[in-house]
Amino acid sequence: MLIETEPTPNPATLKFLPGRIVMDAGTRDFATPEEAEASPLATTLFDLGDVTGVFFGRDFISVTIAPGAEWRDVKPDVLAILMDHFTAQMPLFRGGSAGFSVPPEEESFADDPADAEIVAQIKDLIDTRVRPAVANDGGDIVYRGFDKGKVFLRMQGACSGCPSSTATLKNGIEQLLRYYVPEVTEVRAI
Repeated sequence: MLIETEPTPNPATLKFLPGRIVMDAGTRDFATPEEAEASPLATTLFDLGDVTGVFFGRDFISVTIAPGAEWRDVKPDVLAILMDHFTAQMPLFRGGSAGFSVPPEEESFADDPADAEIVAQIKDLIDTRVRPAVANDGGDIVYRGFDKGKVFLRMQGACSGCPSSTATLKNGIEQLLRYYVPEVTEVRAI
């Protein structure tokens, strides 16, 4: 089995491609060892000590390391863990664990039913134009709400904590949404 690696715009994050589907649907973001308890693979990666984030995408896994850690030291261990996991065909999640990313309710906004058409346009643009590009960089962006012209998005994987994420959000995503959906005035990360 060959596991390819790709750099991401976030120097602390590498994207690992095992050559097979990781998640059939959805994504899953683990920002703490406690969150990782739902997945034996994520738990084992956090157990390395230098890992501060694990993200499962459709066909990749992004791993983020702590400030001061060096990929040249951590990468062989991550590759060994991934190789063992996939060659043994171990489950990605413990029994009964949800595989989909569902941010806590307090981070969601109840969309005004009067904005349903606008929200549908925003979600379509995010799903068709933004998410595929962000997945190429080892992350994901999830729609969380629309309120009085402001679009709220949650950044995951390599996007979370990336030095260029603010530029991507403001110069890329915000401009795209404002161009196609004039009701959008601003995009914010939550």
